Amino acid sequence: MISLDRTCFLNNKGISGSSSLFSYKLKLPPASVKVSALGPNRDRNNNVLIENNNNALKEVKEDGTSSAADVVSNLTVPDLDVYYDGAAAEEELVTPWAVSVASGYSLLRDPHHNKGLAFTEKERDAHYLRGLLPPTVISQDLQVKKMMRSIRQYQVPLQKYMAMMDLQETNERLFYKLLIENVEELLPVVYTPTVGEACQKYGSIFRRPQGLFISLKEKGKIHEVLRNWPQKNIQVIVVTDGERILGLGDLGCQGMGIPIGKLSLYTALGGVRPSACLPVTIDVGTNNEQLLNDEFYIGLRQRRATGQEYAELMQEFMTAVKQNYGEKVLIQFEDFANHNAFDLLAKYGTTHLVFNDDIQGTASVVLAGLVAALKVVGGTLADHRFLFLGAGEAGTGIAELIALEISKQTNMPLEEARKKIYLVDSKGLIVQSRVDSLQHFKKPWAHDHEPIKKLVDAVNAIKPTVLIGTSGVGRTFTKDVVESMAALNDKPIIFSLSNPTSQSECTAEEAYTWSKGRAIFASGSPFDPVEYEGKVFVPGQANNAYIFPGFGLGLIMSGAIRVHDDMLLVASEALAAQVTQENFDKGLIYPPFKNIRKISAHIAANVAAKAYELGLATRQPQPKDLVKYAESCMYSPAYRSYR
Repeated sequence: MISLDRTCFLNNKGISGSSSLFSYKLKLPPASVKVSALGPNRDRNNNVLIENNNNALKEVKEDGTSSAADVVSNLTVPDLDVYYDGAAAEEELVTPWAVSVASGYSLLRDPHHNKGLAFTEKERDAHYLRGLLPPTVISQDLQVKKMMRSIRQYQVPLQKYMAMMDLQETNERLFYKLLIENVEELLPVVYTPTVGEACQKYGSIFRRPQGLFISLKEKGKIHEVLRNWPQKNIQVIVVTDGERILGLGDLGCQGMGIPIGKLSLYTALGGVRPSACLPVTIDVGTNNEQLLNDEFYIGLRQRRATGQEYAELMQEFMTAVKQNYGEKVLIQFEDFANHNAFDLLAKYGTTHLVFNDDIQGTASVVLAGLVAALKVVGGTLADHRFLFLGAGEAGTGIAELIALEISKQTNMPLEEARKKIYLVDSKGLIVQSRVDSLQHFKKPWAHDHEPIKKLVDAVNAIKPTVLIGTSGVGRTFTKDVVESMAALNDKPIIFSLSNPTSQSECTAEEAYTWSKGRAIFASGSPFDPVEYEGKVFVPGQANNAYIFPGFGLGLIMSGAIRVHDDMLLVASEALAAQVTQENFDKGLIYPPFKNIRKISAHIAANVAAKAYELGLATRQPQPKDLVKYAESCMYSPAYRSYR
């Protein structure tokens, strides 16, 4: 096999390449060129195939001459415009295309095509794997069973995380099959809460780079940096600047664990193909002194850039993304600090397909939980009064979406709907007398009310039916706060949403115990079931993973060019509709994660339908059955059979 990684490159003159064995140069339009290699290894064949869309397939030999490549007329290069790489039936034979046909030793080290011991006898002969593997052949299902047994032997969650990341980098399909089939057990491993610890220790556990690191050093050449990424048909980018990772603060460049984890869930839960996903970290420095003094820190060792320097880097990045991948690429902002998150969403929401999971994703999943909870407590959203602890991205985002839904249901003016929602920040209740000193995103929530400092006093004064925590500060829903909620309401709704678990406003056990088993509880990170007075309560998890994978799939499959608030509302309604009476009987207000792909398909269908209704969809004509279409678009981790 001829490796093209080092000896061939594309430039604006066409294709050129050289090596000690041969050299060649063809003048072909770069946009119409496909490069692949014939033969299993270097010493068996030194031919390279050049396919020009306007010319016949030709074989370029060592001497530079070319002739019709009849010998490969039965080989086909996959259509890169096909949305998902499972377009062919799973029983059909496929060629494991990379830059070249992967074979032998390189095939075993290609995570996209490696199958380990699952390579069949025929495949081992065809791809020169004899002797490179033990003689036994096992199924993918047995590999899953073996890997789960291995992972369960680890006692430390971070060790499980590292084992999963190693698997992802060696056998991609096995990683996703493992995650899909064991999602309830492995979701806390590959994402919150374990990913928080992984980000904190990212410099120490860093082995192989995943994703793109774009720092101030790349300013002026981000377009070129994006072209360094091997996959060209990107449909989802998750980007962070690492300034507010979960509830852990500024982790700088080490925040890369978040985009990697989110995109793993885009594939496992939403079915977006892995090759269409790109994790990005924007490194503008860190204000975390501990990291700046850590010899293992992998990012820029400087204080964070702000102001114009920061804005120019982000502008260059957003422009380069659109130039490289087009208008329909989804850019998900993740864990930006408040002062940048709102500005970025407002600035680019009208020019790019952007989504902020902390603001919009959290809001959508919480609204879904509230809509479902109404089936237990009764009434409509407009009948309830809401109190938030935390007025940052998540708190104000949730509050605004609740107000939008109330306005939609009742035709009430949005300003009136907002009056049913109160927010408490670090200085106390947000009231009109504080408006001049408030950040712009808090001002809509400054109501006419006397100032209140303590949360428990705010509960007693406002008498909320719903208490929501997004403060990022652990154990702030104290016993007297929960008891006050229980005294005011027969079934108090208490959402403790801050991540990771250590930052949760209260535990599930505290909520159920202090409310005497009457609370309807949900949290951001998972808690074990709680037994109280002989009854077992299963706490709900208001995990954004319920929403963003299906939401993103809906945008992609409809070819949406912008995100609209109505899409968030229909996503919430679709999720709430998946909660069954059996779930309610167990105290759940969210459906089990074991059904997440079905849930994601319904969310995607509703989001896509809304995109078509709003005229924001570009993929025409609209499929008749959007749920079935969503399911058909989903990536399958089952191994493919190779020629």
